Amino acid sequence: MSIGASSLPSPTLAGQFWPAKDDVRFAALRAVVLMVVGSALLTLSAKVQIPFHPVPMTMQTFVVLVIGATYGLRLGAATVALYLAQGAMGLPVFANTPPMAAGIGYFAGPTGGFLMGFLASALVMGFMAEKGWDRSLARVIVMMTIGHAVIFAFGLGWMSMWMPFLKAWAFGAAPFAAATVLKTALAIALMQTGWAVARRNAR
Repeated sequence: MSIGASSLPSPTLAGQFWPAKDDVRFAALRAVVLMVVGSALLTLSAKVQIPFHPVPMTMQTFVVLVIGATYGLRLGAATVALYLAQGAMGLPVFANTPPMAAGIGYFAGPTGGFLMGFLASALVMGFMAEKGWDRSLARVIVMMTIGHAVIFAFGLGWMSMWMPFLKAWAFGAAPFAAATVLKTALAIALMQTGWAVARRNAR
């Protein structure tokens, strides 16, 4: 029985710029390098705050969306999982660590749901990218909007266990609305630019 071409995953943007090979050692090295780079970008994006109204903005959700969309399902999820594992082991990779302590206890705090949302969003982004949703402008708009919605669904769902939902919304979503729109637009622009460059290089 043959598998139809339409059922095969579409090449990811990372695969366009750094193609995978059949060599097992090369594939493992490539995966490790991309995961380390991705987790480092997540750490950096958690630490750098950009002045924005009404609250300072980090680029962490932007990086999560881009990693999932460019790496694909398995590699994107593995990269975010590596980042979460680093924090669970006590490495200061999360926002506000220090002065807050990293470790498993960080996940139990009010914002722990957003971290789980990162992993879920990377899975969704990777799945949609491998279905070709990262190619056209209309689809990538939908894709990135869904990615941010997944993060907030997990984050607010967990936060509402600590406080009433309206208070969770006011604390965990409303102040970040404008920044979320901006980061969604930046992710869309980056994906469109990346694929334009990839197509031009393929000619």
